[in-house]
Amino acid sequence: MNRNFLEKFLEKVSEFPVWIKEILYVYLAKDVDPDNNLSYVFATYKPALTYKGKCELDYKKSSFDSNIYNILEYCDKNASISEIALNTFMSMEEVAGYFLFGVDEGYIQLPDNSQILNIAGLLAGKFRVGEYFVQDGTISDEQLDSAIVNYEHRTKKNKKFGQSLVEMGLISQKQLDAILSIKDEAKKRFILDHNEIPKINSQYAQKTYEYEKQIDDLKKENEQLRKQLKQLLILVRGK
Repeated sequence: MNRNFLEKFLEKVSEFPVWIKEILYVYLAKDVDPDNNLSYVFATYKPALTYKGKCELDYKKSSFDSNIYNILEYCDKNASISEIALNTFMSMEEVAGYFLFGVDEGYIQLPDNSQILNIAGLLAGKFRVGEYFVQDGTISDEQLDSAIVNYEHRTKKNKKFGQSLVEMGLISQKQLDAILSIKDEAKKRFILDHNEIPKINSQYAQKTYEYEKQIDDLKKENEQLRKQLKQLLILVRGK
């Protein structure tokens, strides 16, 4: 069942006073680079099932684990990657792995934007940093091969390969930092407390209370009738 945690959370934030929103905006601006929207591109993508995927979801002939079928179900409901992660309590790294599995097996449609697959491949560990930048078109296969040779023969082993790409001028430090940050953040889980966000509307809470009171009253009436019937049976048997 889709709990729409993210939508409810955003609705709650939208109700905040403007001065609170301004504080949040300034605070978050310190951590979020407006020029780097790679996480946003993948997180907001809505995967679509193929005919094969819908058949597998309906009949489950392959007997996959429940996580795969949960993700296929959310894809069928037009949920985004972020909504899938929130509703299944998975990390973005885990969802990316299942997403790629679905694409490779033909259950999920191939995205029109190749960047979606590139980011998913990076998060799921299918691509290393150098391979990601090749898929991204930033560097060529030849440049990557040259960087690998240089790293193996000339670079100190305690230095990360991505840093050697920066030193060779193939990518910028900003590009490397952005990719490493995205990959690190994708390992984290984020669970919204749906009991607190948002609060239940008071009028609905009042209705619930009224229904519960009616049920309690009916239970008491039934109990009273049952006692009266028992007493009547005793009298009849006594006669």
